[in-house]
Amino acid sequence: MNIKEKFGSKVKELREQKGFSIEFLANIANIDRTYISDIEKGKRNVSLLIIEKLAKALEVNIQELFDNRE
Repeated sequence: MNIKEKFGSKVKELREQKGFSIEFLANIANIDRTYISDIEKGKRNVSLLIIEKLAKALEVNIQELFDNRE
């Protein structure tokens, strides 16, 4: 897995733990739902601003988005 796939997998994991749909996360993070879907699939090179929005919406610190213990 590359870093984009690992990041996307972590976003999906955290989103599902919260019981959020992609659409709900998109609304609270103010990010297009298709963009979030692409992030979760590892298809996007995410900017720092998007990382910050996701962390706030998921109520985690930014570091947790990169914590991929396997």
